[in-house]
Amino acid sequence: MGNAHYGTRTFVRSDAFFADRITADGRDGWPVEAGRYRLVVSRACPWASRALVVRRLLGLEDALSLAVADPIQDDRSWRFTLDPGGRDPVLGIRYLSEAYDARAPDHPGGVSVPAIVDVPSGRLVTNDFQRITLDLATEWRSLHRAGAPELYPEPLREEIDDVMEGIYRDVNNGVYRAGFAHEQSAYEEAYAALFRRLGQVSRRLADRRYLVGDHITEADVRLFTTLVRFDAVYHGHFKCNRSKLSEDPVLWAYARDLYQTPGFGDTVDFDHIKRHYYRVHSGINPTGIVPAGPDPSGWQTPHHREGLGGRPFGDTGTPPGPAPAGEGVAEPA
Repeated sequence: MGNAHYGTRTFVRSDAFFADRITADGRDGWPVEAGRYRLVVSRACPWASRALVVRRLLGLEDALSLAVADPIQDDRSWRFTLDPGGRDPVLGIRYLSEAYDARAPDHPGGVSVPAIVDVPSGRLVTNDFQRITLDLATEWRSLHRAGAPELYPEPLREEIDDVMEGIYRDVNNGVYRAGFAHEQSAYEEAYAALFRRLGQVSRRLADRRYLVGDHITEADVRLFTTLVRFDAVYHGHFKCNRSKLSEDPVLWAYARDLYQTPGFGDTVDFDHIKRHYYRVHSGINPTGIVPAGPDPSGWQTPHHREGLGGRPFGDTGTPPGPAPAGEGVAEPA
């Protein structure tokens, strides 16, 4: 039934079917190796955007090449129609599904991003969106840039995991549970949990600049990729409309703080985001009309969060340099 089925059946997020890990010791058969793997993303997808942000923050651009899929999927899912000839120039494929099929022709799951593909064999390695960024932060350490932040510091992992679990359930996944609900009760349950959790997060951030500790961690990355899409798509398209992000002074300032931090806003493409949600989810938006707003210029306004202290990249960390040629996105007008 394709994307038209959203909103007609109970929404359940699928687990990653391919959960191999790329590690320093190569214990799953996939050792960390500069230039061997290709990260496939859509700039529209919040789960893929996590990997985009982490890759930039850690300076892995030269070690892990990037493929960006068209935000508009067809019935074969993610496609490389943004590239000349409609093929990824490194993998030589038209559809991400070809890498999935090279790994397991009869796999029962869907084709999702982020995905990491082994370039020499053309086979998918992993689509485990929950694990990919954690491994980039820990297992890929030998390839991090000088001054890279510690996104998953061992002393804070228990607290980070606890914070991320609630945010994943009620916010990251909660907006989808609300937007794809096909019964009023399911929608209202997800809606209530979403705004209850956002209220808790807002109170947590009222007197601290970041979610855990005094610098950016994986928890901030995961919350940001949902917040940056909230007013553009989740508020209207997914009916998460009790209030806008821009109406919560704490969360709006927090999100702008991150957006203006190198490695965050320079990975965000509002055009890709809106066109994907409003055109692909035809079961929710059958007209395919993409709204003209909201005005994205507010993302560049002062946030005044510096007064809360904290250092974005830690005591000795530094910002990432400019995005590599061809990987940057246009800033909002």
